[in-house]
Order: sequence, then structure tokens, then C-alpha cells
Amino acid sequence: MKTKILTLAVVTLLLASCGTKKTSAATAETSAPASKTVKAELTPELAEGKNLYDNSCARCHKLYEPKDFTKEDWQPILVRMQKKAKLDDVKMASITNYIHSQL
Repeated sequence: MKTKILTLAVVTLLLASCGTKKTSAATAETSAPASKTVKAELTPELAEGKNLYDNSCARCHKLYEPKDFTKEDWQPILVRMQKKAKLDDVKMASITNYIHSQL
């Protein structure tokens, strides 16, 4: 009986914590300034690239808007940063696709 109650309590806490995170993420997205929003809705692949860009690149420096540079300017930057961030080719392709989609 104690196991069932403990399991129920753990599941309830897990669900409550997941619900809180989703709410705060939605609030943060809606309160973002208009200049920081991305083009329309992102496909799941582009959203993954944005997530990788946000999390991998911001570890070491501020994030630049994709439009801050041209496609030609981004190419050597991305190659150099791939080595520093130790990202594999698949993750780098995802980041590159996201950046190119925002130009």
C-alpha cells in the first residue's frame, strides 16, 4: 500500500513540475520583444537548429541575430565555431539550416 501511495505522489509531482515548465516557457515566448522573434512558425527541424544555436553558442558568447551577417559571412564563422563547440556534422547542419532560414 505504501508503494502505491509513494508511486502516486512521485507521478503527481512529476506531472506538476512538467506543467509548470511549459507554462513559464510559453510566458517567456509571448513576452519576447518583436525584434527578437523568428520568421513565422519554425518546422521541427528548424526549431531544433534554433535550440542548438541558442544553447550551444550562448555558452561562450552573446548570440548574434542571423541577419547580422550574410550567408557568406556565416560560413567561416560556423566552421570555426563547430570545432570550438565540439558539435558533430548533423548538429552543425541543423544550426546552419536554421541560420540560413532566417536570412
